[in-house]
Amino acid sequence: MKIMAPLFSALFALLSANTMAESSMKSVTVTSSETPLAPIMIQGPMPIEAEYFASLLTDVRVEHSGNATFYLGTLNGHPIVVAKTGKGLENTAAATAIGISRYQPRIIINQGTSGGHDPKLNVGDIVLGEKSVNASNFKTPKLEAGEGSRPLNWIPMDLMASEGSAGEGDSATDAEKIRFYAGDETLLELAMSLSKEHKTGNVVKGTIGSGNFWNNEIDRIAWLHKNLGTSVEEMESASAAQIAHAYGVPFLGIRILSNNITNHGEYNPDTAEACQVFVKTVVEAYIASLPKPL
Repeated sequence: MKIMAPLFSALFALLSANTMAESSMKSVTVTSSETPLAPIMIQGPMPIEAEYFASLLTDVRVEHSGNATFYLGTLNGHPIVVAKTGKGLENTAAATAIGISRYQPRIIINQGTSGGHDPKLNVGDIVLGEKSVNASNFKTPKLEAGEGSRPLNWIPMDLMASEGSAGEGDSATDAEKIRFYAGDETLLELAMSLSKEHKTGNVVKGTIGSGNFWNNEIDRIAWLHKNLGTSVEEMESASAAQIAHAYGVPFLGIRILSNNITNHGEYNPDTAEACQVFVKTVVEAYIASLPKPL
């Protein structure tokens, strides 16, 4: 046993030398990647309804797809996608689907200008979309040649009611109803809590009516206001809400009145920027409410 002692001592010395050699080597440790923050998507149809918000972002890059333009950047350190969707239901639906697929936003806010349906609302007021509705989905009654058209007798047509025909057959009866898309309650209440930050008008909850039309008929506007409960009309929010709902993305429409012919409120394009200023306030408050990363 005493003979083995020198051998163990030599082996220990060799291992110690190797350990010292290893500890003196240069090294680098690569940390695990953090989960990327999901962006907030802000939509606006026309340049005056999107480009001001895009100008607020830092480190902006621009991407295009179809008729849509996407501005990618950050606001208060959080990723933002501003989508200039183009006007109308079709452009907006396409831009929303592309935006969700490509950027996977955590929320979507569709904002911009609108025309008033409620005589109590004035140019510069903002309507938060408690509900949005496609105000152009209707079925007309059967009339013979020469009997004209009676738009005040049209009935609603819910295109999402079934996979069958919405106009004829057994499924048509189920489709004779109005389909509303509710705005996200958390976003709605957050925006409402900031109403005093909007300096050029009031902020109210209401129903946003969307359709590829520009109504100048007072009786038609009054009919939509009475039967669909519309506060304002525009051409985008309901289609964005429909697609956001299909993909499970929280959604809110925020629309400012740029005109209201029901009370002679004349068109004011400056309202587009005022709406984006308010939306910025909402987005900043939303970002501040998010849990801080560890």
